[in-house]
Amino acid sequence: MKLLISGVCGFAGSTLVRALIESAPDLSIWGIDNFIRPGSQTNVAALKQLGVRVRHGDVRASSDFEGLPDVDWVIDCAANPSVLAGVDGQTSSRQVVEHNLGGTINLLEYCKRSRAGFVLLSTSRVYSIEAFAGIPLKVEDRAFAPDLTAVLPAGLTAKGASEAFSSAAPISLYGATKLASEAMALEYGSAFNLPVFVNRCGVLAGAGQFGRADQGIYAYWIHMWARRRPLKYLGFGGHGHQVRDCLHPADLAPLLLAQMKAGQGERRRLVNLSGGVASRRSLRQLSEWCAQRFGAHEVAADGTVRPFDLPWVVLDSSLAEQVWGWRPRRTTEDILEEIARQAESEPGWLELSAPL
Repeated sequence: MKLLISGVCGFAGSTLVRALIESAPDLSIWGIDNFIRPGSQTNVAALKQLGVRVRHGDVRASSDFEGLPDVDWVIDCAANPSVLAGVDGQTSSRQVVEHNLGGTINLLEYCKRSRAGFVLLSTSRVYSIEAFAGIPLKVEDRAFAPDLTAVLPAGLTAKGASEAFSSAAPISLYGATKLASEAMALEYGSAFNLPVFVNRCGVLAGAGQFGRADQGIYAYWIHMWARRRPLKYLGFGGHGHQVRDCLHPADLAPLLLAQMKAGQGERRRLVNLSGGVASRRSLRQLSEWCAQRFGAHEVAADGTVRPFDLPWVVLDSSLAEQVWGWRPRRTTEDILEEIARQAESEPGWLELSAPL
């Protein structure tokens, strides 16, 4: 089976490739990347050693697909992953749309030409900011948690937000481009009889993730702590009670292989993928883990409110388990320790992957 993976040298793409080849060594994989993310070049040599044909290419440029062969499946891992993209004064709103939505459309046109299936890695940020912000919360064990005695929004249970949770605007420009990409992918699948799957991922984390808070809070926090760099609890009173789930990209491989094997035979096209409530951590809890692992380090309290920040985001992956028998294999402890080991073995990773 031939695959094309966009964003192949990013954290999610490169990690997923390694896991796919480990599970299915007969795969033939092509990958494209525009290398705009600092640190992405470090993955090229290792991927080529695995037999991946890495090409410089930008999903925003349709002409960059002209020299690529036909494949059986495309896995779209290319995106500007920051919820602040286009509104932080450092990035262009037009570029966010061109990269995340325009790039997906170019990939879908390539799928139409190749008669290839399409797998989109989407995000928990397609869900409504107002719906998440309106969840009744309490503080338990230094972390926000839904108050299960109160009336909860539709699609939310003790397991987290399901696929039925609201995706009404506002969801950020980033979230909107991913939600629009989902819709376009499903429409292309219907219009041109292509197998399409949309996977809404929770917070991805692991060694090799680039050292920026907007690209992965777990890796950023651990690397900053290990280097004794300044850290702040932003917003929500500056207490660090805000919570996110945690998932290693390698744990996506078994599901993606199952989806590609099923092809048009499976009608469920969209699922959440997350470490769920078992994986959740608050920043305060993450700091306590770091203190035990690396020693004490002061974290400043800063109540500054930032756009699109949310106190609690955890996805419920029950549907993926029901349809595909999928559950994540790695625990949060496994993932944090993996990141910590990289922070120790590669002390220059922050400078390489997130230069000031």
